[in-house]
Amino acid sequence: MKFDKINNKGQARIFENPFLESLTKGHPAVIWGMYIPILSFILYWGYNRYGLSISQLLGLFFAGILFWTFFEYIAHRFLFHLISDNPNLQRVAYIFHGNHHHYPRDRQRLFMPPIPSIFMAGLMLGVQYLFLRHYVFGFFPGFMIGYLLYASMHYAIHAFAPPFKFLKPLWSNHHLHHYRNDNLGFGVSNLVWDRVFNTRFDLNKEKEDKEKVKELMFEKKEREL
Repeated sequence: MKFDKINNKGQARIFENPFLESLTKGHPAVIWGMYIPILSFILYWGYNRYGLSISQLLGLFFAGILFWTFFEYIAHRFLFHLISDNPNLQRVAYIFHGNHHHYPRDRQRLFMPPIPSIFMAGLMLGVQYLFLRHYVFGFFPGFMIGYLLYASMHYAIHAFAPPFKFLKPLWSNHHLHHYRNDNLGFGVSNLVWDRVFNTRFDLNKEKEDKEKVKELMFEKKEREL
């Protein structure tokens, strides 16, 4: 997903209609605040309505988080970086992720905005229910928490330096994905699947360009808002 120019100011224009354009933006606090009550109720429903035990719910919940990490990798690699001659598919890839590579400092599009997010979450819940039936009431909340942690980690990587040394490889992997080679480094919340599928940067050989990393970070005045 190559662009002639990476823009460090402003944000992509997805729709000409101002109302539709407003629906393409979201804030982390809004998304977390929206999902925590919903996911809590789904867990309660699984416990109260379908008799899932606490241990079953916990097991399914953590299985959902684990499955998210795999889903994250597959979606990032094969959907978000979709290469196609079809202009409609190109636009879909741009709306989902290409705009982030084009405008990496746009902090309003690191979380999927509320209305599209609810639609996609409902679709995923329906698909998972076909396979898991009532066990989905433990699995799906974990899956969605996995998404929220992923999006929060992505936000953090663009907002500030790694707070702990052991997180540095994760930060570097994503920085290099942006400016060195977007065919590598698809993991954002973790590096596991990049290791499994051999798409991780060799961080012993790759040295970060501090100026290019700086261009990926939110501007200081934005971080202080």
